[in-house]
Amino acid sequence: MEARLKSRANADVMTAIQHLYKAIHAGGVDPLVLELVHLRASQINGCSPCVFAGVASAKKHGETDERLHNVVTWRETPFFTEAERAALALTEAATRIQDGAPGVTDEIWDAAAAHFDEKQLSAINLEIALTNFYNRINRTIREQAGKTW
Repeated sequence: MEARLKSRANADVMTAIQHLYKAIHAGGVDPLVLELVHLRASQINGCSPCVFAGVASAKKHGETDERLHNVVTWRETPFFTEAERAALALTEAATRIQDGAPGVTDEIWDAAAAHFDEKQLSAINLEIALTNFYNRINRTIREQAGKTW
């Protein structure tokens, strides 16, 4: 299956995305937490290029195969900290908003807020949103894992 769009992105769009990344990484969140957030949202959305890139990026940041193989089953494994679990729960709730899903409940938000300050929560929320943005673009244009990045 060929990707539907092969042209380069608008330079203004790329600049805007770079500013979003800068804001995310200025939020003081452990880069591995951001990698887990990216990977989990991409798994939920079935975005193969983002899962592929997310695993590669997480490994570059020192993430282990054991943990990467278990992100999809994070609730049933002992491999994640309470802070990581809170970030993953937030990711799932913010990503699964279709078909009447409840979204981010007070319980989920409070659990995340117990581990992350406001600046960090903003960065995590922006990472979730940006990942969902990429997931939707990649699904729309049928981008394939490992083809372009």
